[in-house]
Amino acid sequence: SLLDQYGPRDTMDYDVVIVGGGPAGLSAAIRLKQQAAAQARELSVCVLEKGSELGAHILSGAVMDPKALTELIPDWQQRGAPLNTAVTEDRFLFLTAERAYRTPNFMLPGCLQNHGNYVVSLGNVVRWLGEQAEALGVEIFPGFPAAEILYDDTGAVKGVATGNMGVGRDGQPTEAFQLGMELHAKYTLFAEGARGHLGRQLIERFALDEGRDPQTYGIGIKELWEIDPARHQPGLVIHTAGWPLDNETYGGSFLYHLENNQVMIGYVVGLGYRNPYLSPFEEFQRYKTHPEIRRFLEGGKRVSYGARAITAGGLQSLPKLVFKGGALIGCEAGFLNASRIKGSHAAIKSGMLAADAALAAIVAGRQGDELADYPTAFAQSWLKEELHVARNFKPMMSKGLLTGALLFGIDQLVFRGKAPWTLHHAHADHTTLKPAAECQPIVYPKPDNVLTFDRLSSVFLSNTNHAENEPIHLTLKDPTIPVTVNLATYAGPEARYCPAA
Repeated sequence: SLLDQYGPRDTMDYDVVIVGGGPAGLSAAIRLKQQAAAQARELSVCVLEKGSELGAHILSGAVMDPKALTELIPDWQQRGAPLNTAVTEDRFLFLTAERAYRTPNFMLPGCLQNHGNYVVSLGNVVRWLGEQAEALGVEIFPGFPAAEILYDDTGAVKGVATGNMGVGRDGQPTEAFQLGMELHAKYTLFAEGARGHLGRQLIERFALDEGRDPQTYGIGIKELWEIDPARHQPGLVIHTAGWPLDNETYGGSFLYHLENNQVMIGYVVGLGYRNPYLSPFEEFQRYKTHPEIRRFLEGGKRVSYGARAITAGGLQSLPKLVFKGGALIGCEAGFLNASRIKGSHAAIKSGMLAADAALAAIVAGRQGDELADYPTAFAQSWLKEELHVARNFKPMMSKGLLTGALLFGIDQLVFRGKAPWTLHHAHADHTTLKPAAECQPIVYPKPDNVLTFDRLSSVFLSNTNHAENEPIHLTLKDPTIPVTVNLATYAGPEARYCPAA
């Protein structure tokens, strides 16, 4: 290995290392430094961020509940946090191919009411959080992905190693080769976002999902548009369900009006869909042609494009949060509230709870053990209460759009989310896919390059850059499966569900 050839790696020691510079990771870092300063303690905290800068990998089209941010930084308005556009109006629409039926606002459950929330660029919020963290003395290393978990002799996590730089496509070092570094910590917090590659290893190694429901996922595809000022309503929040997806497929859209004549428009498709011919990207393009949606976009210009995985299982799928030497926070664990279509406030709160537990342990002279105070504090928090109220949303929506919406409406409006039963996720998403022979191929319209686009020109707008000679970062455990299983049985669905083609 390259380590045998070029090692040993340089080592840096910290009290706490945080993997991921999103809302959860940065909030944990800020909280650690705030609480240490309040106790007049020195505490070294480092954040690793795989993106070239903070916010580079943040994609959420976000309406943000400021509740957790207010707990973390009470004077965020005076400090210039980029929460500039308060929500002014909520609309929830059920779409058919030609019509839109609006749900009266008095019938909307509380989870879909956004009074007091803000339409934000989460990338800008994250950059601002990074400034607050650095001002407190947090060391932030953008452009350094954590590639490997390090364990001590007892099997506890003792930190992470960054990836080697300057490795060619063939896996051999180039002239620019640089060995990764080891970052050792008393505790390591993992905040990589949905399906983080280190988080998944930790869940498997420590059996953190034992006794939990399978996690469920969605794929979210988003575009940023600059629209005609005459069609722009700052603070307007529109969500839709229904067309273009059929009644059996979970999904829906968001259209959020920011400042500066910009709108974020996106589509989320649950990955428990049945028909392997379905393409989430094409469904999103089709959605934009609906008369109720296209009227906002006509005469406008698409500015950027991106896609991300979404962890949507909620409380029943939440893994055990702690293991020897560290913890999972934010979407790495799965704190997103799918019924509210919000995760950033939950990520911030989870980061704060884990930070408090880590600091208390370090003050007590501990390291490398389980931070049991973190799950205990979560169990007593408003975040647990919020996720408990929303716990039946995803299982109910898996029963189909109309049945699910009716059941969830009763659950929220009649029982206020406190019904004496909890429904469960019966199976993992991928098990619902049917063989192609049992399904109808879907013929999608060709893009017009005005309102609708193809994937490759979209990827060009995503600012995703790869060196020609760098190693391929997606590797197959078994390279025969795409042909013998995926293509033979399911007509190669990965060619359709990949948002980068």
